[in-house]
Amino acid sequence: MTLNRPSGYKFVLLLLLTMLQARVFAGGFPLRPGRFLLSPSASYFWANREWNANSHLMPFPNHGKFNSITAAWYMEYGISRRLSFIGTLPYSINNYQDDTYHPGAIQGFTDLETGLKYYLANISYQYYFSVQGTVITPLYKNLALGYGQTGAEFKASFAGSFMMFGNNCYFNLDDGIRQYFGSIGPLQGRYSGTVGMTLNKSLKDQVSLSLGGFYTTSKYKTLTPYQVANFYTSTNFSFKQVSLSYGHSFSRDFTVFLTGSQFIAGRNTGEGTSASLSLIYRIDTR
Repeated sequence: MTLNRPSGYKFVLLLLLTMLQARVFAGGFPLRPGRFLLSPSASYFWANREWNANSHLMPFPNHGKFNSITAAWYMEYGISRRLSFIGTLPYSINNYQDDTYHPGAIQGFTDLETGLKYYLANISYQYYFSVQGTVITPLYKNLALGYGQTGAEFKASFAGSFMMFGNNCYFNLDDGIRQYFGSIGPLQGRYSGTVGMTLNKSLKDQVSLSLGGFYTTSKYKTLTPYQVANFYTSTNFSFKQVSLSYGHSFSRDFTVFLTGSQFIAGRNTGEGTSASLSLIYRIDTR
């Protein structure tokens, strides 16, 4: 039996978009004590083709199209030189339709993520190792917006800076695993690597390239159409994506990022494209 496309894929693509949002803010560099990092963002995601269970790319059935707009608020607060509090709150508006299916948009807050980031060690204050623990709390009852289950994630990061072609550069590597609790809770993994470079001596402009992936596994490999009617999740998919970002710092405390992302391979998911705008404010309280 196969997953019903209109309902199942609607959530799959939302979940992937939410992951893209979180990755914009992921980082292994420490935040000074008493500093707030606040970052509102907006993203647009769309897809009209899918990779099937054999990773073959094809159009959505019946000329189907999916799009999603997500607004997210990320914050990080430096508690001490080693410890930071983090939180992410997304709100999404999702729409899937085809020649025979026009349900209208589904919207609402999705999963609130809160946690702690701890910096384990550094090498000459140039390379940093950190770990992060996050609790996922659903803020909805409509299962078209998520799994509707509490979850937890553990992530390890390695970040550093270096010089290349006379320019200041940086890198960030992340690897995390997430588990949703409950009878249908899937196990998820995600990884990413980012390399960035400043474009001038004033350090106001920068570009970065990222490559990452996401996979989900569960004992629930397939669903009947009747189950899908009340169970709007996919528990067996994977994808890889590439992202290109440009950032401009208007001051030491305010930066704007523009990011474009493209899914380049996948299984049981859509061939997604996204564009996002994020603002980063740094506020010192001490």
